[in-house]
Amino acid sequence: MIRDIAGDPMNRSRFPVDEWRLTEVEPANGDVGVTETLFAIGNGYLGMRGNPEEGRDSYAHGTFINGFHETWPIKHAEEAFGFAHTGQTIVNAPDAKLLKIYIDDEPLTLSVADLDRYERSLDFRTGQLHRTVIWRTPAGKRVRIRSSRMVSFTDRHLALFEIEVTMLDGDAPIVISSQIVNRQDGYTDYRKAEKEQEGFDPRRAANRGERVLQPVLDWHTDSRMMLGFQTTRSGMTIGVAADHEIETANAVEVSTSTQPDLAEQVFTVEAKQGIPVTLHKAVAYHTSRGVPVGELSDRCRRTLDRVKEHGFDYYYAKQREWLDVFWRNADVEIEGQPAIQQAVRWCLFQLAQATARSDQLGIAAKGVTGSGYEGHYFWDTEIYLVPFLIYTSPHIARNALRYRVNLLPQARERATVLSQRGALFPWRTINGEEASAYYAAGTAQYHIDADIAFAFDKYRDLTGDQEFMYRDGAAVLIETARMWADLGFWRVAADGEKSFRIHGVTGPDEYTAVVNNNFYTNVMARANLRTAADLVREMRTVDEAAYERVATLLNLDPAEIEEWEECADNMHILFDETFGIHPQDEAFLTSELWDLENTPDSARPLLLHFHPLVIYRFQVLKQADVVLALFLQGHEFTAQEKKADFEYYDPITTGDSTLSGVVQSVIAAEVGYQDMAMQYFLSSLYVDLADLHSNARDGVHIASTGGVWNSLVYGFAGLRDHDGHITFDPRLPANWSGMTFPLRVRGSRLRVHLHRDSIAFEVEEGEPVELSVRGQHVSVHHGEPVTVELDGQGPRLESLRGSHPIVGVHREDGSVVRAVLPEAHNQEGVEGA
Repeated sequence: MIRDIAGDPMNRSRFPVDEWRLTEVEPANGDVGVTETLFAIGNGYLGMRGNPEEGRDSYAHGTFINGFHETWPIKHAEEAFGFAHTGQTIVNAPDAKLLKIYIDDEPLTLSVADLDRYERSLDFRTGQLHRTVIWRTPAGKRVRIRSSRMVSFTDRHLALFEIEVTMLDGDAPIVISSQIVNRQDGYTDYRKAEKEQEGFDPRRAANRGERVLQPVLDWHTDSRMMLGFQTTRSGMTIGVAADHEIETANAVEVSTSTQPDLAEQVFTVEAKQGIPVTLHKAVAYHTSRGVPVGELSDRCRRTLDRVKEHGFDYYYAKQREWLDVFWRNADVEIEGQPAIQQAVRWCLFQLAQATARSDQLGIAAKGVTGSGYEGHYFWDTEIYLVPFLIYTSPHIARNALRYRVNLLPQARERATVLSQRGALFPWRTINGEEASAYYAAGTAQYHIDADIAFAFDKYRDLTGDQEFMYRDGAAVLIETARMWADLGFWRVAADGEKSFRIHGVTGPDEYTAVVNNNFYTNVMARANLRTAADLVREMRTVDEAAYERVATLLNLDPAEIEEWEECADNMHILFDETFGIHPQDEAFLTSELWDLENTPDSARPLLLHFHPLVIYRFQVLKQADVVLALFLQGHEFTAQEKKADFEYYDPITTGDSTLSGVVQSVIAAEVGYQDMAMQYFLSSLYVDLADLHSNARDGVHIASTGGVWNSLVYGFAGLRDHDGHITFDPRLPANWSGMTFPLRVRGSRLRVHLHRDSIAFEVEEGEPVELSVRGQHVSVHHGEPVTVELDGQGPRLESLRGSHPIVGVHREDGSVVRAVLPEAHNQEGVEGA
């Protein structure tokens, strides 16, 4: 169900259009949490929210390190065998962003400061966050403060800060207090407990009410300070250290001190008018699952020593070089749409910040920008991010898949607990153990196995990385195929026809739980089984040694391969002749429709206003389910089936999940609802930038940013890559004149130029690329661009509006389909989405 976006949803007097930067020219107190997210910087390992250097005001001071987490016991009111027992939550690492400023002993506090000028910008080409402030102090003196911060893409442990303070009117004593503060355990830089977040929202991280970081080390010299901690339960360790260098012609005094939760270096300057004071601060973070803090402190020293040797400009240059390569391989250029171009590049930059140096640690739902969803990793990575990575940064895609390879032992153990063979990956996790306490919408989402297998298969098809697949990928595909073959069962009809069925699972739509023969699950499981069989048969033919190694290691019986193929060939795929659609599950069509058309905004998202059992009783979707299967396995279905399914499910899909709009955009474009495709694209593009779900404060919706690329390339450009065959059937939006983007395919870089009447291809690097455009075969060679003329941009259908078309229609059993709206009973303290 579309939530219309009328024009540009951003306040352009505050956030002006700039195609290569996100800039804020007016500070505001009402959305501090959102802007902390929007201006966060990170590299996939280390992330820092966009808190002001001076530390005030903030929604949530945050510094996050991928995989650095604490564990805690999950307490179930009613225990049962196999429930998840250990929760995991990302830790707020010691905060080294603080550079507090005092002029004439008056602190800079942005929320109350008299500002003559303010500008903050996140530069997508340099990877730096800049801010310039001209502050008129209570004494009437004007002071200019320029600052920058950067988290390095080339040295994942390093963050660099600079601040320049210049008196513009008169002289004054200036104090800069550089600090490292342990905020995780409830202390602000003023040693006061941080206030609790109000309201219920299961998507936020919870406060467990006990100390997390146990102090192990505090140490300093004249220019360097360091703190070290160990988490109370998980036993992880962290070291953080900061170096300082001050440049000024003014007189300076320096003092340094450390204590268990606070390290501080104070610079006191007798500043003269017009003579700047510049402070350089280099910060190093190192973490481990158990290496002693003393060793981490040595690693921090080595990182900072390299900065002393090379200087800040060296790392700035390396950052620019890294991003130049990233944009050459990832940028999607949209002609004549500067506002959309800015938003697209912000999304793509967030993907870089979430993935670049994740280095086999996994990619959390919020990246390293916030604590939302406890810092957990979901299926988001494989379905929404890995396709982008495969086509733009294959080595990062391989790293993301290696994370799953590393979790295989825990996945095998989890399958055993659930009485299954093979491996069952956790629905939500950090360390590989299942952390979902609500099994109905967590563990029951067995489809995560097929999602992971899908990503491995796409990587195999589009990179040709045979070595990785034969060594590591094969084990994942085999163990997931074993799980499906064991989970499903055979049913024989009276006429002797048999089918393979899967019961008791939850699909992507979490508003329908623990069902039989979920369409998405069965379709994706079928693909998983076939992919595993194909790979093993290929290995046996192409590399017998690799096959024998895997067969021995996994005790693989050749008969299993035939079993997987038989299960796949006989998979029960639901279809209802009465309505001419694929039911989401066996019982789905027997329920009444939820009357979304008349559901007030105050009762949305549904999960915050209705008990799950209420929602489960209706035909209503949190996110695309059948429609997602039509996208991922589109070659298995006809154009008419896709159109019918989209028309049925779209009016009852709430969009309560940010994962949904991008998928609906892709299929809407394919079947001809191009205006709807644009609306869904815009609703996904601005999820965080315009805070459309009212929870951007908890971190960037990383899967949605990946989905934006999917909407552009799979949706509007019409790319499909089933079985590794590259095809195009474009759907360029009516008011766009053109779009250009690169794709890395089996070692080559292909650049695609799409216009209203043509699509052109050029190979910039590597071997020729074979593809097709609307059935026409095209071979593209290096240095020989090819242009294909287009007869339009596909069908254009009138948007779906109003009540669901089957209301009042009779089911096969004679009952009439109704639309019903349950009454919402809001509890005090429940906030919006």
